[in-house]
Order: sequence, then structure tokens, then C-alpha cells
Amino acid sequence: MSPRSASVNEELRRRSRERLLQATVELVAERGYEATTLGDIADRAGAARGLVSYYFPGKRQLLQSAVHRLMHLTLDAALEREPRSDDGRERLARAIDAILGLARDEPLLMRTHMAGILQAEGFVRCPEQRRLAELLRDTVTRYGSADVDTDYPLLRALLMGAVVAVLLPGAPMPMARLRAELFQRYGLEWELGFPPEGGPPGAAFPTADPPAG
Repeated sequence: MSPRSASVNEELRRRSRERLLQATVELVAERGYEATTLGDIADRAGAARGLVSYYFPGKRQLLQSAVHRLMHLTLDAALEREPRSDDGRERLARAIDAILGLARDEPLLMRTHMAGILQAEGFVRCPEQRRLAELLRDTVTRYGSADVDTDYPLLRALLMGAVVAVLLPGAPMPMARLRAELFQRYGLEWELGFPPEGGPPGAAFPTADPPAG
């Protein structure tokens, strides 16, 4: 049997890494962070236990990479959802809705992720985080930013703050209110993106102009 090519080995490594990331998301969402071991993750992924430490220095770093992958995939799906749009305002609205939607749909996972970022290890820069950053930077660029290097970190901070506010134990903010605040901050009409049922909260909200004629 001839040895595998470098490209085949690279593809196998990529698939192994992705299986570990997916298993991490599933198990932490089901059991919580403390109840999930690296051995559990390896078993769910069908991988050797030593492979986890080969790719990741620890469980916290593995979780951050796994959640960044989930965020990237969720954001990419929202941006490419039919009817697809290249309009920068529509894409920014979809990005906001996608991240807020993760806080709604995966509260335990996202709460654990945000808590980990605030611990000593801090923010992990990994391939999954870079892919997420590229999508958000592209979104800011298409929105019309004249200073992406300033506006991208601001958008990231605002989204992180909104996720924390949604998930704050004992004093969560309503998601519709946070969405309204973010949309007003960026001058987006409520109807853009994937608006929740019930319409905007509180006072009148700007709406899209009616079609001419």
C-alpha cells in the first residue's frame, strides 16, 4: 500500500479536528462544562484521547474554538440564506440576528463560552476565531465602514455585550429590546434580517420606505 499524500493527511487532520469541535459543542450543551471531560469528547468524536491534547492545549481552549466554529457556521448560514442579499445593511442585520439567536438557542453553551473568555486564559485566537472575524469584518466592510479596523472590534464588543445581557442570570434583558438598540445604533430598519414576531418593542421604530408608485 502506498503512503498517503500530504493533502490526504491534511484532510484527515481537518476532519478529526472538526469532529472534536462538534463533539465539544454537543456535550457541553447537553451536560455543562464541568461535567464534560476530554475523554468524553474524544469518545463522542470517535478519536483517540491523545488526539485532543495534540490539537488543543486544554479544555477551555477547545471549548472556545468549538464555539467560534459554531458561531462562524451559524453566521455564514444566515448570510447565505435565501433570498441571498449583497446589501450591506441586510447582511449586518442578519449578523446581529444570528449571534443573538445563538444566545437564545444555546444559552448554556454561550454562557459558558462568555464566562471562559473572562477567565485567566482570555480570548483564544484560533483558526475558527479567524474565520468568524473574517466574516464579521466583511460584513462591516459591506455595510460601508470607512474604518474597518475600528468598526469591526466595536461590532464584536457590542455583540458580546448583547449576548451577556441576554444570558445574565437573574436579570436578563429581553432580546427584542437588545435587537432594537443595536438596530438603532446602526440605523437599520426593524424589518431587515430575521425580525421576531410581535414587532419592535416600545416606541415607534424606523421602517423601510414603501415602494414607489
